[in-house]
Amino acid sequence: MKLRRRDVLQLAAGAAALPMLPRLAGAQAYPSRPVRMIVPFPPGNAPDIVARLIGQWLSDQLGQPIVIDNRPGAASNIGTEAAVRSAPDGYTIMMTVLTNVLNAALYKTLSVNFLTDIRHVAGIANAPYVIVITPSLPAQTFPEFIAYAKANPGKINMASGGKGASSHIFGELLKITAGIDIVHVPYRSNYVPDLISGQVHMLVAPMPQGIELVRSGKLRAIAVTTAKRQESLPDIPTVSEFVPGYEAVGWYGLGAPKGTPAEIVNRLNGAMNKALADPKLKERITTLGVEPMPMSPAEFTAFIGHESEKWTKVIRQAGVTLD
Repeated sequence: MKLRRRDVLQLAAGAAALPMLPRLAGAQAYPSRPVRMIVPFPPGNAPDIVARLIGQWLSDQLGQPIVIDNRPGAASNIGTEAAVRSAPDGYTIMMTVLTNVLNAALYKTLSVNFLTDIRHVAGIANAPYVIVITPSLPAQTFPEFIAYAKANPGKINMASGGKGASSHIFGELLKITAGIDIVHVPYRSNYVPDLISGQVHMLVAPMPQGIELVRSGKLRAIAVTTAKRQESLPDIPTVSEFVPGYEAVGWYGLGAPKGTPAEIVNRLNGAMNKALADPKLKERITTLGVEPMPMSPAEFTAFIGHESEKWTKVIRQAGVTLD
């Protein structure tokens, strides 16, 4: 039987589509089992708090449980490597934060490259920071704090979650832009008791952590690090009101191993953005002092590239390295 040219073309088109059917079917069925979210920080830390909150909403959108897997250590590098080494099938995702970008500049040798080994799936929220001081420090306001620091160089100790942590690097940017000399004191354990007692004097704290210490009266808030004042602390000024050009904002996002199919990335992105549009989740996020940051995968990837460029310059100027 002689086939007509039109029949041949139809058969060819059908045959070409066959290899795509399993992939499309898999994407449409995703997820068919629980999804693991690696959080490269310990339980109770700000990223863990946000991860557990948005995990509930993301689970509702995906129809499967989101299982939080805390993998702390090495300034988030242990958890990041675990995510990179996981199968790129959408069943392992990762809570990404600014620390991941900072590490790319702080370490000369890393086994993984956060910028290229992770698919940047979705933004979750920006993370304002607040500068808090121990009540025993003789300063009531941010200008008074700067004046005291200039009059007493090297006398103010600044706590952080460790060398190279965002709380450290944000403090280094303050030193550079405000022209003050303060001493960095990195901690591997809980620094809050020392801060409350006055053994260390200040901290640039993530809002979800710092706001509770401020509300309880244990620490005093003197400035927020964002370009505009925050609804959660409306009476607290921004650093830039007194130090032009200063802005330091953390963020939370979703990542997945490189090679995760675009269909799954888009499914996760759509679910995350839909969850962030829910008024109830918006309200919950706001109470933590952070703001929803919905983005497309392309927008989030570009955002991370910009963050890398900005903070690499600060780290180089401050001369901070971790190798």
